[in-house]
Amino acid sequence: MYILGISCYYHDAAACLIHNGKIVAAAEEERFTRKKHDISFPINAIKFCLKKANITGDKLDHVAFYEKPLLKFERILSQHLEAFPKSYFTFIKTIPGWINEKLRIRKTLKKQIGYKKDVSFIDHHLSHAASSYLVSPFKESAILTVDGVGEWATTTFGHAKENKVTIDKEIHFPHSLGLLYSTITAFLGFKVNNDEYKVMGLAPYGKPIYKDEIRKLITLHEDGSYSLDMSYFVFQWASKMPSRKMTQLFGPQRKPESELTQKHKDIAASLQKVTEESLFHMLNQLHKETKSDNLCMAGGVALNSVANGKIKANTPFKNVFIQPSASDAGTSLGAAFYLYNSVLDKPRTTVMDHAYLGPSFTDKEVKEYLDKNHVNYTTFKSDDDLIKTTAKLIWENNVIGWFQGCMEWGPRALGARSILSNATNPDMKEIINAKVKHRELFRPFAPAVTAEDAHKYFELDKDDEKFMLFVYPIKKEFHDKIPAVTHVDGSGRLQTITPEQNKLYHGTIKEFGKHSGIPIVINTSFNIRGEPIVLTPHDAYRCMMGTGIDYLVIGNFLVKRDDNPNDKWDSESLAKD
Repeated sequence: MYILGISCYYHDAAACLIHNGKIVAAAEEERFTRKKHDISFPINAIKFCLKKANITGDKLDHVAFYEKPLLKFERILSQHLEAFPKSYFTFIKTIPGWINEKLRIRKTLKKQIGYKKDVSFIDHHLSHAASSYLVSPFKESAILTVDGVGEWATTTFGHAKENKVTIDKEIHFPHSLGLLYSTITAFLGFKVNNDEYKVMGLAPYGKPIYKDEIRKLITLHEDGSYSLDMSYFVFQWASKMPSRKMTQLFGPQRKPESELTQKHKDIAASLQKVTEESLFHMLNQLHKETKSDNLCMAGGVALNSVANGKIKANTPFKNVFIQPSASDAGTSLGAAFYLYNSVLDKPRTTVMDHAYLGPSFTDKEVKEYLDKNHVNYTTFKSDDDLIKTTAKLIWENNVIGWFQGCMEWGPRALGARSILSNATNPDMKEIINAKVKHRELFRPFAPAVTAEDAHKYFELDKDDEKFMLFVYPIKKEFHDKIPAVTHVDGSGRLQTITPEQNKLYHGTIKEFGKHSGIPIVINTSFNIRGEPIVLTPHDAYRCMMGTGIDYLVIGNFLVKRDDNPNDKWDSESLAKD
């Protein structure tokens, strides 16, 4: 039985294909179109999934969509009519998309891939809940989903046992912890649905001296729920988010790219503090109601890795699982598994232990691309040669574009499409920013560490952290030894890696440890600022040549940037994959 899960038309469009309860493939549409957070119908991601399974769309048994469009349309109409006439201009911009696309999923599937059967529309937060629990290692669990908004729900409390997922309580729009975080993100001059993680990274540079002001925006109730004071917000009817009353509370809204003052940093710290308090408030009540030691989380707020790393210390939960694509992209996976396991009542057979679910390229395909574009390269003699050569290049402070195996599922680079460099060099953060990223200096770079060595360097409360979704303290004695990945507050959003998960990646980090004495490297996403993570050999080579990346380790080949002079390189003339 083949089931295709789809999410689209809001942000982070994606597709996931499962076969008899096993994941065949999953990918975000942005990687194919090169449009960050692409919202469009994920035709490229769907075609990839079908190709991976060697089937056509008419061979699918079921398609599951990640939300109920009619219910969501009802909410959109309701919020605009309630605020009319203030909402008029936003309403006029919104409605055509619904009429032309969002209510015509069946027609689009028939036209695009020849699928003529029924479509199952799964509640948005149920898709979120299923995306975490049904691929978790737990046989029963409490579930919390928190995001901006689905149809009406913004937060849900639930539980699951075996293959049944149940939502017990909901908090409805406009009361939303996710939209509170996004509103302050906008107030601080960052992009909504894109830069929330920047605010999280900015927070350690400030002090939570405005937490009382932030608490005026949200009230926590005894039953574990919360509500917002809507006088501080206008997102329910306008295309902007903070109201004039918020500027009276905090002062003028920061303009994008303008100076970040200490006040902005303090507001970010205060927001993070209140977000954590709100999250732990909900989780403590959830534990009281479910009595479960296990917790599954999903939704955009579940990507707040700083809060995630504090859950066990602030709640009674003993085990926490979050799958790597916790935001809306992951609901495509959740919708497919909910239909298979819960609706069709099939037993659970999948535990997600890696995120390598996207496209891959053979050495033959990589070589053909390099040769077609007259790229100078050398060939590694063996995997051992690749590992030793790359580790030595990293130790020599080169910036490495690492392109190996299947692309990652989710927003984090996890050793398939990564940029790697020397975590022990105190200047490396600035070097990568100057050569490649050109991003804000307050943003930290993540450490990747061999799993067997992680506890030596980090204050971990679990055996592994394979998806880079938890921030943990770095032990104080190592702050000065891995300065490039030690954030200002002494923490790191780490990834642990085993040979079983990724042999070449693990081997390279381990070999680097022989040079440096510490098996930890910088791992950041393989992309230019403002672009999605690279997908193809063409994307990888273009990224290297358009930046200051020193070497590209792609499949079994090593490309040195200096061997391919910039004056002979033109990205527009490259033959694509």
